[in-house]
Amino acid sequence: MPDESRSRPEALHADGGLDARHDRPALVGFISDAQSEDAIREGLTDLTTEHLDVRRGGIRAAIAAMQRQATPKVLMVDVSGEERPLSALGDLANAVEPDVSVLVVGDIDHVDFYREVTRSMGASEYLAKPLTRDAVTRHFGAFISGQFRAGPDAALGGRAVSVTGVRGGVGATTIAVNLAWNFGVAMHRHTVLVDPDIHLGAAAFLLNVQPGLGLRMALEMPDRIDALLAERAALPVADRLHILASEEQPSVTANHAPGAAAALIEAMRRRYNFIVADVPFAPVRLYNDFLDLVDQRVLVMVPTLAAVRDTVRLLTLPKGPRQDQRAVIVLNRVGMPGGLTRQQVEEALKMKVDVAIPDQPRQVGNAATLGEAVMKSSAGVRSGIQELARQVAGVRILDAVTNQQSSRRSGTRPERKGWFSWKRATAS
Repeated sequence: MPDESRSRPEALHADGGLDARHDRPALVGFISDAQSEDAIREGLTDLTTEHLDVRRGGIRAAIAAMQRQATPKVLMVDVSGEERPLSALGDLANAVEPDVSVLVVGDIDHVDFYREVTRSMGASEYLAKPLTRDAVTRHFGAFISGQFRAGPDAALGGRAVSVTGVRGGVGATTIAVNLAWNFGVAMHRHTVLVDPDIHLGAAAFLLNVQPGLGLRMALEMPDRIDALLAERAALPVADRLHILASEEQPSVTANHAPGAAAALIEAMRRRYNFIVADVPFAPVRLYNDFLDLVDQRVLVMVPTLAAVRDTVRLLTLPKGPRQDQRAVIVLNRVGMPGGLTRQQVEEALKMKVDVAIPDQPRQVGNAATLGEAVMKSSAGVRSGIQELARQVAGVRILDAVTNQQSSRRSGTRPERKGWFSWKRATAS
């Protein structure tokens, strides 16, 4: 039975914002030397009444700390002496919420490195050592005092993925649950699983969570959605995995307000690195809006001729404004009794499937009974979900330039995409 202790009261308010979250400190800094720490304290103390939590350590210490505690509004990190500073910043982005302002301190004083850190990696500002009090105040002060206001394109927020079964019973909800579990638990990234089907949705059931009222309220009153919705209405599954779902009687009419999906996704983007939405395909405006607004669609099929037909039809849906690629095709239940082979499916589709997941009904059934992710107990499912996560994540794990001086002399510069702003990257 679902664990009702995981449920908590929901309330949606129009006021407030991310700054109203009491678990978020104003500033946490990790600086590797005393001279730089002194310059930072002297340069910032008069700009805020908040406590300046500046600790001794570099970016690796920051990564370790951010995996255990709430992301501050402003995070200051020192990449001095780091062999691969850009890769380290990429690792840091995996551990923090996407709206954080990251201020970077380092020992490389070169304009190309500055551009890589601030423009490509998405950090807010970079200062090269040795630091002075005046430089800290001038370049970091606006972020600490709250006077800096980013433009609309400065922070695009977390990445939204929809998972849709091409027909009923193909296992799309199981795929969505395990994809969210992989992002939030296995990869330790801030993740929310959204189940917009308030009547027959099963995502919360598969994770042993009792649905609340928050999602229905949000969909009926999108003008009251704010960035704190995740904290007030989303239910915790694990430290960095939440679920937003409701369970209404079939007789209850769903009064989805226009713009509800857009308001909900916008609020989720400011709180989570990943939004996984289990979206049925049906002639419902809310579902269509979700499919249009996400960054990447996933279509789940099984090896039958009917599923092949429906997959071909759903692939003709127009792409949403944030979608650069076609939908990722997941062939679920490969090897099911009486099913087609993978080769037969691909010949019928006239294209390759992107991810194949074996048929393991016993493991799937046991996981549903226990209310846990099946990828924990099934190596075949785990491998498929990990490959799916790689294809839909939208960002690449970046290898830093091993020799910064060589790169600068040659004039070459590898292409890099933003992390902290979560700018979309073209899949490799």
